[in-house]
Amino acid sequence: MNVAKSGYRVFSANSSAACTELAKKITERLGVELGKSVVFQESNRETRVDVKESVRGQTIFIIQTIPRDVNTAIMELLVMAYALKTSCAKNIIGVIPYFPYSKQCKMRKRGSIVCKLLASMLAKAGLTHIITMDLHQKEIQGFFSFPVDNLRASPFLIQYIQEEIPDYRNAIIVAKSPAAAKRAQSYAERLRLGLAVIHGEAQCSESDMADGRHSPPSVRNTTGHTGHTGHTGHTGLELPSGKQLFPGIELPMMMAKEKPPITVVGDVGGRIAIIVDDIIDDVGDFVAAAEILKERGAYKIFIMATHGLLSADAPRLIEESAIDEVVVTNTVPHEVQKLQCPKIKTVDVSMILAEAIRRIHNGESMAYLFRNITVDD
Repeated sequence: MNVAKSGYRVFSANSSAACTELAKKITERLGVELGKSVVFQESNRETRVDVKESVRGQTIFIIQTIPRDVNTAIMELLVMAYALKTSCAKNIIGVIPYFPYSKQCKMRKRGSIVCKLLASMLAKAGLTHIITMDLHQKEIQGFFSFPVDNLRASPFLIQYIQEEIPDYRNAIIVAKSPAAAKRAQSYAERLRLGLAVIHGEAQCSESDMADGRHSPPSVRNTTGHTGHTGHTGHTGLELPSGKQLFPGIELPMMMAKEKPPITVVGDVGGRIAIIVDDIIDDVGDFVAAAEILKERGAYKIFIMATHGLLSADAPRLIEESAIDEVVVTNTVPHEVQKLQCPKIKTVDVSMILAEAIRRIHNGESMAYLFRNITVDD
């Protein structure tokens, strides 16, 4: 394809090897050249972007993977989008396979919904559309004031299961928590396999204990007083300061949650256990789940996840655990982690990203990319 006549350009928003490699795979499939730009950090760590060719009146696709330095990657994307906007690009579409801060999409006590802030920043910088993959929560799409195409990696992971696990018919899909049961059910139905759910595992970082439900005072004043009628009344909820909240109204006591003992709903004995999730970062929950499944008789344990963040000492923990294999996509750079842990395998999803770019540019329907995929996937 002649780049000058294609009407669109594809740029890489950072110079890391992983992002450049993914961008090259996408442009090779599209038959276009990668746009000429320079993205670098000044000596004081400020981000600078120089676009080396004219983009006036064209549709621009910016590919940005999110390495360990998340905040630098975000600034690179923002600065490049703004540079293209001021260079009179017609449309600026971000291709962000893993959307950062997606776990911070709910209010926690006195925190903030950072994901909503990032969506507003991207719109302000000039983005008019984004392509992403497996958002942590589907509702995140509502944070944006422009269209969002949330692609799915499950067809590629299912294909890996069918082609790389010879006896996968003897497998069972496992949800490591009840919250992940819908995703696991979607995989189980398409693979025609059984489903198991682990219940009672240790709470993760998204614990209900952090959502503010324990912030109101739980002490109530039950001392009554006798009025002129002789009846005993309640004085309401007493605050630590001694003042009363809603005098005359008594709120019910808030009962603390207690975790039940760990149980596995479903028979995993003598089966291959395949745990599916969208993100694998802190692997403590996955390692604990693998140990439980091993105790229940599973003879092989696979982890299937879209985004392999694998932070901190995750590779070492995986290598020392009962997990046989961790399969992730190349939405996030993880070459260093693969060198540290041979159990980590990668599935390439550049094909669907390239097809999404082609269809958006040509004004074609995106429905083909979501065939046979349920909302809960």
